[in-house]
Amino acid sequence: MVIGLLRIFAILCAALTCGKLISKLKLPAILGWLIAGIVFGPYLAEVVTLDITNSVWYKILIKMFECFAGVMIGREIVFKKIAKSGKQIIGITFVQSIGTFLFVSAAFSAVFIITHVPVYLAFVFGGIALATAPAPALSIVNEYHTSGPVTKTLLPLAAVDDVIGVIVFFTVISIISGIHGSAGASPLTIIGMVLLPFVIGIAFGFLAAVLMKAVKRNGVRFCLLLLFLVLSAIGGLLIDFYIFHSFTLNFLLIGMAFSATVANLVPEKELTETLKLYSPLLNLSLVIVIVNLGMTLDYRLIAGAGLYTFVYIISRAIGKIGGAYIGGKLTKAQPVVTKYLGFTLLPHSGVSLVFTGIASTTLSSFDSSLASIVSGTIVAAAIINEIVAVIIAKNAFKWAGEIGEQQ
Repeated sequence: MVIGLLRIFAILCAALTCGKLISKLKLPAILGWLIAGIVFGPYLAEVVTLDITNSVWYKILIKMFECFAGVMIGREIVFKKIAKSGKQIIGITFVQSIGTFLFVSAAFSAVFIITHVPVYLAFVFGGIALATAPAPALSIVNEYHTSGPVTKTLLPLAAVDDVIGVIVFFTVISIISGIHGSAGASPLTIIGMVLLPFVIGIAFGFLAAVLMKAVKRNGVRFCLLLLFLVLSAIGGLLIDFYIFHSFTLNFLLIGMAFSATVANLVPEKELTETLKLYSPLLNLSLVIVIVNLGMTLDYRLIAGAGLYTFVYIISRAIGKIGGAYIGGKLTKAQPVVTKYLGFTLLPHSGVSLVFTGIASTTLSSFDSSLASIVSGTIVAAAIINEIVAVIIAKNAFKWAGEIGEQQ
């Protein structure tokens, strides 16, 4: 474990260096972090090996930092501020999520009819495609200090989007599993996966907020925030181990629910002072989460990218951009949100790779060839899409006027 930690430290140093170099080219530092994860990860230089990334302690470490990164989403969800736009955000999220699912499913249905692949597999791709990876977009927001309607819509939308993704994906997998006689996720399991991160985050966030309001020293408030945030992550891990028996819960949502609760109960001035102390940990968490995304991407699968990968990238992009545009029009969102929000939703690899693993395991129980199609297509698409999508997302914020011209 000690050697593993040293290797992780080495790859983080490399990632930060790559991020600085990429920034000099007027590109997001996250791109350097991703490239460092791919190059120095298990599939190329092996500074961090598969033995390390598959170990329980490493997965626990990543889940903890995912929880820490989720604070960035929750701190923006102050009900007094978003009361006027809450319905709008939910409306846009629903339209673009379901729109993406339907469009990708339809595109693959047409392709699979021609290539003689079972059409039901199209809905698996649709379920995977609607998920968004919040961490890359959050890193861009954090790096460039973006501010405006698109940023304010994106942050709460990212949380709702993943909830819809979990519901749709596991519903599809359960139906397919049921048809083929395999064990699918029960409705109770799906409900638990959706609700438990919120229950854990809100419960510990409430306790933290009550104590934080009772103290006057900013340093003590920060210690209380960190203590209860760690406890919320531990609570999630215990539920994962003893109820789901795997790393199932979304820890970004736990961190989001925790910080949203604190943000709505602690006075704004005190909260702002406390979050200034939290900022270095947030920055570190984003780097670790993004580098980990890069390490899960096997660059060798780019060589196998073909028709399915092309269809997946293009149909998902059309679904996200078109869905956000239609959702914005229907909810009468500001023009910049309608035009550019969809482009910030293109980063994808985090949740999609989790869904891909679950789908591959399910499909392997009755047709391993279908599992290979899904895993090969999504991982190849993730490598290509993630690099391109990060650049597009950064420019979308610039087009929307939420990044200064000097950037």
